[in-house]
This record gives sequence, C-alpha cells and structure tokens, in this order.
Amino acid sequence: MACVRLILGDQLNERHSWFGKVDAKVVYVMMEVRSETDYVRHHAQKVVAIFAGMRSLAEQLRKNGHQVRYFKISDKDNRHSFAENLRLVFKEVKATRLEYQEPDEYRVDQDLADFAKTCGLPAAIKSSEHFLDERKGVAQHFQPDAKRWLMESYYRVVRKRSGLLMDADGGPKGGKWNYDHDNRKPWKGKPALPKTWDFNHDHRNLWTEIQAAGVKTFGEPSAENFPWPENRAEALKQLRAFIAHGLPNFGDYEDAMNTTSDRLFHSRLSFALNVKMLSPQEVAAAAVARHEAEPDVVPLAATEGFVRQIIGWREYIRGVYWAKMPSYRDGNALDHQVALPKWFWDGQTKMNCLRCSIGQSLTTAYAHHIQRLMVIGSFCLTAGVNPREVEQWFLGVYIDAFEWVELPNVIGMSQHADGGFLASKPYVCAASYIGKMSDYCSDCVYDPKDRLGPKACPLNALYWDFWLRHQKRFANNPRIGMAVRQAMAMKPAEQLAIRKKADELRAKMDNI
Repeated sequence: MACVRLILGDQLNERHSWFGKVDAKVVYVMMEVRSETDYVRHHAQKVVAIFAGMRSLAEQLRKNGHQVRYFKISDKDNRHSFAENLRLVFKEVKATRLEYQEPDEYRVDQDLADFAKTCGLPAAIKSSEHFLDERKGVAQHFQPDAKRWLMESYYRVVRKRSGLLMDADGGPKGGKWNYDHDNRKPWKGKPALPKTWDFNHDHRNLWTEIQAAGVKTFGEPSAENFPWPENRAEALKQLRAFIAHGLPNFGDYEDAMNTTSDRLFHSRLSFALNVKMLSPQEVAAAAVARHEAEPDVVPLAATEGFVRQIIGWREYIRGVYWAKMPSYRDGNALDHQVALPKWFWDGQTKMNCLRCSIGQSLTTAYAHHIQRLMVIGSFCLTAGVNPREVEQWFLGVYIDAFEWVELPNVIGMSQHADGGFLASKPYVCAASYIGKMSDYCSDCVYDPKDRLGPKACPLNALYWDFWLRHQKRFANNPRIGMAVRQAMAMKPAEQLAIRKKADELRAKMDNI
C-alpha cells in the first residue's frame, strides 16, 4: 500500500518539501518517455541534459533513503506514456493514492488531469514550490478586459513582494525601477571575458542509449564533453561563478554579440532554473548580495537588469502562458505564412549574423536573448515566416526551452503573432542594429549599408518591406511610428523596389 508521487523531467528540485522526510509508504516515479522526446524534435543536448538530471536526482533520492521507481528510455517495461507507466507502478506497489506537482506545460497538465480523473485512485496536485507567484497571479494583477499587459507594472509588484533592491521607504533602490537604458553597450574586446563555468561530463553511454531507443534529435550532442549541470550542487557552482565573474559586466554588455564568444557575460543559468535545480529567489538574491557587498564592482544597473529577467520577466511570461493557453499558440495576427528556411537545421546561410547565431544554437543548444530576439526572431518576423514553425524550432533547439517560457516569448515577444498583447511594438531591425551591437557584419558577403543591390544585406529590404506591408497596423504606434512614417515617405519607385527585392528574397529563402 503506497502513495505514488510523480516527478517530471523539469521538476528536479532537491529541496522540495516532498523530500524532507523518508516515508516507506511513498514511491517516487520518474520516467524517460517517448511521449516527451517526440512531441517536438529536440536538440540532442536537451534530451541528454534532462535525462542526466533526472538520473542524478533519482540516485540522490535513493541515497537519502527514498523509494524510486525509474523508467529509463531503454527499459523493456517502459511503455513510454505517463499514464501507462503509472498504471504499471500502481499494480507493482498496490498504490492507494497519486500525487504530482503542477506541470508547467499545458499539454502535460491536461494529460495528467485527465488521467487523475480516471486512474481509480484519489489524486492530488501539489505546488512545484519554485515560482514566486501562482499560475493566475499575473492575470489577477491586470484588468480582465485590458488590451495589453505591461510587464513593468507586474514587475514592480514582484519587486516589492520580494524585497530585492528596495529602499527602506518602499521605493526602488537608486530611485528608478528599470535601468535597461544603461545596459546597451556593444563589446569591442574589452573588458576581458571571464573563463567559462561549464562542466565537462562524459555522457557518451547515455547518448548511445538515447540513439538506440530511436529518439530523433538534431544538433551536436557534445556527449564526450557535456557542459550542462546535472544536479543542484553543480548548478550552484555555476551560479557562484557567474556572480563572481560575469555579473560585474553583465549589464553593460547584455545586448552585445560577438563571434569570439557564445555568451560574453551571460550566466547560462536558464537551464538549471527551468528544471528547478535553482530557485529564482536565490538566484536574484545572490546577485543583489554581490551588489550590496561591492557596489563599485557590481553596478546597480547590471544587478537590476539581471533581477528583472529572473523575478520579473520570467514570472510574467509564465502568467501570460497560463492565462492565454491553449489558443495562444496558434496566434498569427500578421498572417505570416512563409516556410521556415531549410538552413535553420544546418546553419548554412550566407548571412553571417544568422549563420553564427543559428550555427551556435545547433552546436551548443544555447543563444542569449538578443541573438534569439533581434537576429533570429527579427529575421523570421520581417521575412514573414509562419510563427508556429518559428515557435516549434525555438522549442526544440534551446536547452532552456520549455513551452511555458518559450511559447509566449516567441509568439508574443518575438513574432508579434498575438497582435501586440504582450509586446507594445514588434522587435525588428535592419543591418545597422546588427552592425552596432556585434562584429557579425565585418565578415559577411553582404553589404550592411545596401538595400537593393546584388550584395545588399537581405535584412534591409525585409525590414523596410515589413513596415510597408503593415503600415496601417503600426502607423499610430507611438513606439515605432517613426519607422513606418519613414517607409511611407519613400518615393513610390523606392517602395516598389523594396517590395520587389523582399519578394525575391522570399522566393529563394533557402539559398540566401
């Protein structure tokens, strides 16, 4: 007679209250199932990292005296379904109760809720004890009929609740809530980059096991020198390394890109956060503590920018996801229908900014937020790529991409496919922005200053074509109306030439 507790692959929180005491009548169930590896094609490192983290947690739980029933991807009795494997365990242990933590993906949440209704046992859903707010917290903050939910409003509430970077009188430290304007410098080679805080695991046996099971992936597995943490202890080492060596310069250069580094001063903690090895509160608090100890070394702007990402944007995005699913994933307000170019799967494009950003993504399963938003995302948006195809690629390629955080970022923030509910403006750019914030243009076959010639950077024609195509929608937008008016002020012949150039680019999208 036992209580069965299900632990999902992104619920690797060693400090969850479930594990506070050993109970001989509790059996924890973890499973590597094809239903999760196959619903979208994932990067090889993503599958390896999640499985390695799951196996590490299972081992730790057993060492601590807990009972664990673990289904490996290669186990013959693995039925590759949450429901079927749970039914098998129910029989094995004579289960009398089912418990599971709140899933973070709508699809899994629905599947487990349906199973709980029909499994024949009393079932209870528990908090994952990870987020700072409940699923409905963001929705409850805004008016039900609000046309747009501005993150900044919600962020201030979370800041006050957390107590981070707050003065004794209840105001924001330094007198401002947001220092984003101070964090937009390009990196020109100085200051020196910190040594990476990656690991060097050997997961060749696990990778062989995954391949033998028939799991279809893409990207480089890096199984011989695997860089991602597999447990909380390793994630904490990464956190401490970032706070010591990356945070001081993070703010200044968080929007910068450079061919010499795939991260610059970014933390690369998002995987550990999203599988819950680390909590958002402890990560943000560590940054604030370093700033308070050495304010001259770790500026307020850098600290606030990092804290805003962790306790503001991340929590806000989750709230949008749970308020708007399942219809949110099908948003296509701009009616974009172009197919995702083939080179998204191999990186073989002549545009150096995209070759570097996508090539890096395929090699490392990682790109920082500006590469995702202003290089890859902006290209897809101006080219008119179907947002659902963009979203599925993002979900599969990135190590930290779980639907609750990835989907609103792509559908809302990146592709403006929700009609502007999440983002007040579309995030698009021409080659000039890429040239300002990176060194990508310096080694490209295309001319970043040309719009229409045979060697003109494709980003330029696509950018201006975007504003011409959608001028009615955006002409009165106070944040980007100037760009639309510039496009509309062009001579008719120039507008026609831009539209023609953009159509030519779309016609040969796989070969640009």
